[in-house]
Amino acid sequence: MKKYDFDCVIDRHGTAAVKYEGLDAMFGRHDVTPLWIADLDFAVCPDIVAALKRRLEHPVLGYSEAPESYWQAIIDWQRRRHDFTIERHELAFVPGVVKGIAYAVNFFTQPGDRIVIQPPVYHPFRMVIEGNFRRVVENPLIFDGKSYHMDLEGLRRVIDYERPRMMILCNPHNPIGIQWDRDTLTEVARICRSSGVVVVSDEIHGDLMLEGGKHLPFVDSCEEARSIAITLGAPSKTFNIPGLVSSWMVVKGDALRRDFYKWLEANEFSAPVMISTIGAEAAYTAGEQWLDEMLEYVADNITFVENYLREHLCGKVTMVRPEASFLVWLNFNELGLSQEELMHLLLDKAHLALNDGAMFGRQGLGFMRLNVGTPRCVLAQALDHIKSAINSTIPPCR
Repeated sequence: MKKYDFDCVIDRHGTAAVKYEGLDAMFGRHDVTPLWIADLDFAVCPDIVAALKRRLEHPVLGYSEAPESYWQAIIDWQRRRHDFTIERHELAFVPGVVKGIAYAVNFFTQPGDRIVIQPPVYHPFRMVIEGNFRRVVENPLIFDGKSYHMDLEGLRRVIDYERPRMMILCNPHNPIGIQWDRDTLTEVARICRSSGVVVVSDEIHGDLMLEGGKHLPFVDSCEEARSIAITLGAPSKTFNIPGLVSSWMVVKGDALRRDFYKWLEANEFSAPVMISTIGAEAAYTAGEQWLDEMLEYVADNITFVENYLREHLCGKVTMVRPEASFLVWLNFNELGLSQEELMHLLLDKAHLALNDGAMFGRQGLGFMRLNVGTPRCVLAQALDHIKSAINSTIPPCR
């Protein structure tokens, strides 16, 4: 019997939620259904809220430190869920995965250095690189019309020619939802290690493997990865607590970790805050059933979208079924619209706010990222709006 209700529609207005309060700034209107930024519309596991309430009932909110139980909760979770063994000294707190990437960029590279990304990919990768006066080098994924794979030969060429200092890997990949297999990750490790390239692996979606899939951390893919990998993860996407800003970093290579962690500590970049550690520990120790039920609900939502597109849109819109996460990569290229026309169709005719595929790189033209982490009735209505908008522009299926 299910314990948690993910069909409940929760009004999030007035809570400073970016997903809702940020609509005007992002889309120029607020009278749309927000299915964009990657948080869930589901109630957080009650055990997390209860743990926060218990602490806030105490009248003193002074300086605090992370208890050993917090670190052990992360270690135990990774071992239990992913067979990923972490030693305490390999683990550090970071106040957000993107901030963790920025720390690595600033410590291991210099202005003007080149850093590899694999578009279409999470857009803050590019923003962090360029905003810190480094140069983006692209190794685009290859799309065969149905799925994506890495261009490993292209990665070799890029590294040989451009001589980058770093690569930012997305594993599982956002927005595609691919969990890279061991052979692919091993080859990435070998290519990068042979050229002295540090690999920063964003694994924030690793806990969100669907339908029994297993997450494989890059650093665990092969021996070569251990000396070059900086792994970043968080409970934020997993348990819908990004507002608590609790992320973590793992660096197994002694030479890579030693001075980096000293630098983080000296600048208090790795100093946890009370709310972050309390929420994360409660999530990792009491949230497993909530997560399992949520992932089952999300997987059913993805199947719902897949079936709807096939039955009602007759190939006009297709999707890449994700192996992980609650984000779906929708392909609108069959409509023959420009990106501006596509945005107009979805925003002004369907009244939906989805992530513009172009924000993930030029390889995202003709695509949109749909967040299906919402009650199914909301999702069904959104798909009906897409169908109506398309049929008002293009003749319906016969």
